[in-house]
Amino acid sequence: MIVQAQTIAHRHALASDVADFDIRFAMGEAEGVFTGHAAIFNERNAHNEVVQRGAFANTLADHAARNIKPPMLWSHRSDEIIGVWDDIREDAEGLAVRGRLITETTRGKEAHALLKAGALNGLSIGFRPKTASRDTKGVRVLSEIELVEISLVALPSAGRARIKNVRSASADAFARAVNGAVLTLRSMKG
Repeated sequence: MIVQAQTIAHRHALASDVADFDIRFAMGEAEGVFTGHAAIFNERNAHNEVVQRGAFANTLADHAARNIKPPMLWSHRSDEIIGVWDDIREDAEGLAVRGRLITETTRGKEAHALLKAGALNGLSIGFRPKTASRDTKGVRVLSEIELVEISLVALPSAGRARIKNVRSASADAFARAVNGAVLTLRSMKG
């Protein structure tokens, strides 16, 4: 689990007042949780396509009705499931996602390491067009999409389809660090 420090307060900064040191924290999300956008509305991608706002509405409603979510894949490889999607929705920018890597798997652990290092940050969708047309410039306009899968990729076809943040610290590591700091301060008291 990850810990998000909500407040770290202290009444006195001196080592002699360690007993008055007050730390508050909340248990947060699991390690390997990340957020981003898997598709961006009205941005022409490398395949000369534009996704319109609302293109995912029907497929997301269908997924909700059937209580399913598309798989999280490694670079569109159906045999390499690396995590699960906890939230998929349309927002003002595009298809917003929150996912969780399964770090107990080899590929999930590798993906997490790459995300934390900033070496990997792309997202891409696998889909079937339900309703599409061509505009006057020959761009394929996707107005309804059946979402099949969402992948972590090195080079997304939509330049702004990116992972925005990654959670990585664990509650145990945070607790150990805090306890170690308190013990050090208490040892300085004598």
